[in-house]
Amino acid sequence: MLYSTVTAADKRRAFRERLATGELLRFPGAFNPLSARLIERKGFEGVYISGAVLSADLGLPDIGLTTLTEVAGRGQQIARMTDLPAIIDADTGFGEPMNVARTIQTLEDAGLSGTHIEDQINPKRCGHLDGKAVVDEDTAIKRIRAAADARRDPNFLIMARTDIRAVEGLDAAIDRAKALVDAGADAIFPEAMRSLDEFAAVRAAVDVPILANMTEFGKSELFSVDQLRDVGVNIVIWPVSLLRIAMGAASGALDTLIEEGHLTRRLGEMQHRADLYDLIDYESYNHFDTNVFNFHIER
Repeated sequence: MLYSTVTAADKRRAFRERLATGELLRFPGAFNPLSARLIERKGFEGVYISGAVLSADLGLPDIGLTTLTEVAGRGQQIARMTDLPAIIDADTGFGEPMNVARTIQTLEDAGLSGTHIEDQINPKRCGHLDGKAVVDEDTAIKRIRAAADARRDPNFLIMARTDIRAVEGLDAAIDRAKALVDAGADAIFPEAMRSLDEFAAVRAAVDVPILANMTEFGKSELFSVDQLRDVGVNIVIWPVSLLRIAMGAASGALDTLIEEGHLTRRLGEMQHRADLYDLIDYESYNHFDTNVFNFHIER
């Protein structure tokens, strides 16, 4: 009812403890607060909040147009609806090192359990597009050091994302990952890896958790959870998948409305009203007001 009763500090602590076991944690991308609750209901270990999804939700491309205020606000709305830890995409940190420091504290205050800061230049672009450019190593290190220095809760996860694989190759990605760990990164997000062997190489090079991005229509093959577990990946995200599925379904429903004038034949594809009310825990609000939940839903 209302929001999660688990504090942000407790979520972070539990997340760190589970991450330390070495098991593979699954973080589907939530495109709104309700989908985060569904991810929890289905038994996943965490929730991912994608910058690409937040941009798309505003009708914008993923090129760094969103602001810290927009990202933190939406992140808070999503994180507070679930007992699961939520990791959020903070792009390049929304500015210079001082801005990165403010970003970390703002995301802590918003109840997130961790974030990743990338080494692209501004304006950035989707990690699976051609034509990316990355900053020099010194700049990338300053971003991560600023993030680590600004953190107040030691359990808030500072993850470094590097996009250098697509620009300079795997060896450069490994070198960059090592430097970012030395700078204070708690985990590494090697973007746009081409094979399981590349994930394995990053895994062998650093002694912190690594994340795999299984976004569709990108540079990486869509490996299974078992395949990623076998090469030592610790977190896997599907950042845009639920949004893509939802938008695909919405597009099909609108086509049906145009063609048939009603959605009768699509009722079986919809979430039933009863399931929605169960997911939002409608009945529990009766605790405060007996007039709130005083009906029965027929299936």
